[in-house]
Amino acid sequence: MTKTATTSLQRKRARETHVAAAVFLAPVVVLLAVFIFYPIFDTFHISTFKWNGIDANPVFIGLGNWAALLKDGAFWIAFRNNITIMVCSILVQIPLGLAMATFLDFGGTKKLNVFKILWFIPLLMSSVAIGFLFTYALATNGGIVSTISRFLGGKNIDLLGNPRLALFTVIMVIAWQFTPFYMVYCMAAYTNIPMEVFEASIIDGATKPQYFRHIALPLLMPSLKSAAILSMVGSLKYFDLIYVMTGGGPGTSTELMATYMYKQSFKNFNMGYGSAVAAGMFLLITCMALATMRLINQKEG
Repeated sequence: MTKTATTSLQRKRARETHVAAAVFLAPVVVLLAVFIFYPIFDTFHISTFKWNGIDANPVFIGLGNWAALLKDGAFWIAFRNNITIMVCSILVQIPLGLAMATFLDFGGTKKLNVFKILWFIPLLMSSVAIGFLFTYALATNGGIVSTISRFLGGKNIDLLGNPRLALFTVIMVIAWQFTPFYMVYCMAAYTNIPMEVFEASIIDGATKPQYFRHIALPLLMPSLKSAAILSMVGSLKYFDLIYVMTGGGPGTSTELMATYMYKQSFKNFNMGYGSAVAAGMFLLITCMALATMRLINQKEG
């Protein structure tokens, strides 16, 4: 076969590969364009209008909604609450999930399967169901906490109605729901550590705590960093459980950016400003995620 024929055949194969790739990627590109990119673009577009979501003729006001957003103290309180949830989620859920996964991995017996099942149950429940469950459990009158307090001679305890306690109460409920996710995540990371590494450390005289601290933990660190990014992004766009349990109250003590956006858009019928809140959320979450990933990559380098 001549060199010209070989080159022609290579070009034909490359063209066929590109066509096949385009055919398989087309549905994904269409879905991303319709359900991801267009809504993002439309959100920024609507944020430039004064619109109640119903009228056929919205009023163009340019950056008016954005100027109001920058001065909106309620939005920045909601952002601060999101940051609090993010920090607490990273500091509570991931270490607890790692501890649970370590317990199950080091145990290595079938008797521990019952713990896997029991600990995983919260993750199988919907956030709405968990919200209603804990709303009743933490109710001031008749709730579990208040009932135990009265049984011990105390008074009713109002955890969800106290502005100083409501956010941290909800954070505990969120941790109860999502810690099993990080347990499973860390268990999957443990499977990537060869068994020979553990056996070699035991032969060298290392105890299990020493193996965890000096060998397992460094090997798990990339997975833990990824888990931290997942927790950060999830905490910044959290909505459902808090909306069910507190609705953002009392006052603005548990208000989040997502609940504030929902109220502005669908309760106050201020769709233009609600879109500005949603767009602001998008920018803040994207910038924080990119900054975190860059910081992690620099430390690894």
